[in-house]
Amino acid sequence: MNEITTMPRIGDQAPDFEAVTTTGKLKFSDYNKDSWIIMFSHPADFTPVCTTELSAFATEEDYFASKNTKLLGLSIDSIHSHVAWVNNVKKNMGILMKFPIIADIDMKVAKLYGMLQPGESETAAVRAVFFIDPTGRIRLIMYYPLNIGRNMAEIKRVLAALQTSDKHKVALPINWEPGDKVIVPPPKTVEEMEAREKSEYEMIDFYLARKTI
Repeated sequence: MNEITTMPRIGDQAPDFEAVTTTGKLKFSDYNKDSWIIMFSHPADFTPVCTTELSAFATEEDYFASKNTKLLGLSIDSIHSHVAWVNNVKKNMGILMKFPIIADIDMKVAKLYGMLQPGESETAAVRAVFFIDPTGRIRLIMYYPLNIGRNMAEIKRVLAALQTSDKHKVALPINWEPGDKVIVPPPKTVEEMEAREKSEYEMIDFYLARKTI
């Protein structure tokens, strides 16, 4: 019988943990302090899809830093495997993975975050992505199977969307990209509804209004 794996949900506080990583020992709550975290798991070191993904994260590390966002990788491999893989990618591709990669050889963190999904694999983490805000709350979760690589443009778009929504207290429509109009929360009173009709918002109807920020 398969072990039931914990599945954190959107809105949950991200479970705290301590782990060995490629940058040294790490306590998640300290790493998360005052910054966003994108934590992502990959099935295994020295595999082709994972190499394309983590090298892409490394290439975009300065971009994420400019958005007050730290990266944190994980797989169920030893620290020696991680370091050797980081070195291999640096030699072959000229890309250095500076962000910490958790050596989760005992599967502790993978189980804590629901990264092990037995229908896909009982020994390798799926390609999970957790967006965690500076308060330690999980804001968005993505899951991909072992054989499908993630979309970096979508990861960047989602981060921008979450941060834009928080800053301006707005919602975002389908296919939103930075610079596009945003959706203003619907009115909760008749007075607010009447005020909206006199506003400069782009009015589709009283409950659907857009604005530029």
